[in-house]
Amino acid sequence: MVNMMILIPFLLVGLFLILRFLFKTSLLLILLKKFQCLEDWLHVHQLYRVPQFNHLFQENELYVKVSTYLISLPSLEDSDFTNLFTGSKSNDILLHLDTDQTIRDVFLGAIVSWTLEKSENGGAKVLVLRLRKNDKRRILRPYLQHILSVAGDICQRKKEIKLRMNVDIPSSGKNGRWRSVPFNHPASFDTLVMDVDLKNKVKADLEMFLKSKQFYQRLGRVWKRSYLLYGPSGTGKSSFVAAMARFLNFDVYDIDLSKVSDDSDLKMLLLQSTSKSMIVVEDLDRFLMEKSKNVSLRGILNFMDGIISCCGEERVMVFTMNSKDEVDEALLRPGRIDVHIQFPLCDFPCFKHLANNYLGVKEHKLFPQLEEIFQGGASLSPAEIGEIMISNRSSPTRALKSVISAMQTNAGAKSRRVSGDGAEDIGGGEQGGLFSREHSVRDFRKLYGLFKMGSRRKDEPLDLGSADKDGSN
Repeated sequence: MVNMMILIPFLLVGLFLILRFLFKTSLLLILLKKFQCLEDWLHVHQLYRVPQFNHLFQENELYVKVSTYLISLPSLEDSDFTNLFTGSKSNDILLHLDTDQTIRDVFLGAIVSWTLEKSENGGAKVLVLRLRKNDKRRILRPYLQHILSVAGDICQRKKEIKLRMNVDIPSSGKNGRWRSVPFNHPASFDTLVMDVDLKNKVKADLEMFLKSKQFYQRLGRVWKRSYLLYGPSGTGKSSFVAAMARFLNFDVYDIDLSKVSDDSDLKMLLLQSTSKSMIVVEDLDRFLMEKSKNVSLRGILNFMDGIISCCGEERVMVFTMNSKDEVDEALLRPGRIDVHIQFPLCDFPCFKHLANNYLGVKEHKLFPQLEEIFQGGASLSPAEIGEIMISNRSSPTRALKSVISAMQTNAGAKSRRVSGDGAEDIGGGEQGGLFSREHSVRDFRKLYGLFKMGSRRKDEPLDLGSADKDGSN
């Protein structure tokens, strides 16, 4: 007993030294690999080959997707060796399988392995999937679906966004009607100067749309969402479109209606666009007022929600206008336009955001004077104020004084136009009377608008632009 008590400390020290040796070396890892090899040897396996090219010598899409999936596995970094390459960007480092390299994966508790081999003919590569036969029926199809889903998400995240523009039919040639360039617009929802609540509502609406495929299918509706952005020029509509594209990571199809030959041509442009894309039509109100002979109102209505719009899914359609007051109500009904977003001229809170972004100024002694001018009804577009700040960014005080001067000049010009119009109406005989044709039409439209608001249906489109003005909406 006494001898055992004496030996215990020596045994503990010896055990400590052995454990320290095991942790400082790779002996445990070697033993684990040997055990895995023994375990594999005791099971019957099934092999599946994924060749790089099909029988027509075309690249096998499944091979591409499996390769993309395997590159994302942590086990690739833990393997004994692998290949390192630079990506499309200089600071990107990519890992790739080497020939005869094997990596493991685990799915639903089952262990599978992938090996990159060279085929006998032509040196093409083959990915070989190895799994246990007793796991085959349980995991094979779900595992392959899992690979396709993960690879699709990876490709979508890494995809370079394209801006595609339609060209005239004579110049289209064999390359189709669309020309594309990389879409590198820097705008994002983080850089947009707009109401935070409105911005979050739009982001939440887009996120819900992306997750609603089953919901739209259950309702029997086309999986698309339409937005109307309306407001004066320079209020940020185009930047908002760019921010939506970057948020969704969708290609942008910018349709120039002046280059569309007829209604059928407009349909063909939609057919040649892809799913997971944004269809953008800018200045739609101006085009409609010009009364083009090529594209009719009926053609635009069918383009927005006709039978042709079902040829493709997960699309976002965006239309911009300076004003929607003179636009046919048929264009704005629910189904054609789902969300209305107003872009007003700059107000004082918006101006403070601009001053912080452009000049790095959160407070200034000229802010009270500017606030008073804004409250007096004077305003400029965010683009005009931003340009003034860029030109004077070296001196915030000079920039703010320049904004004050521009707003006062703009307000004075407006007041002169108003007083000039009044004098002309008064001295214009019958045209200056209360029931002149110009005034009667204008007043009738206002009265018609009031009646229409009172009888509006309950299923009117969502108007996010007025959400921050009226909390009940």
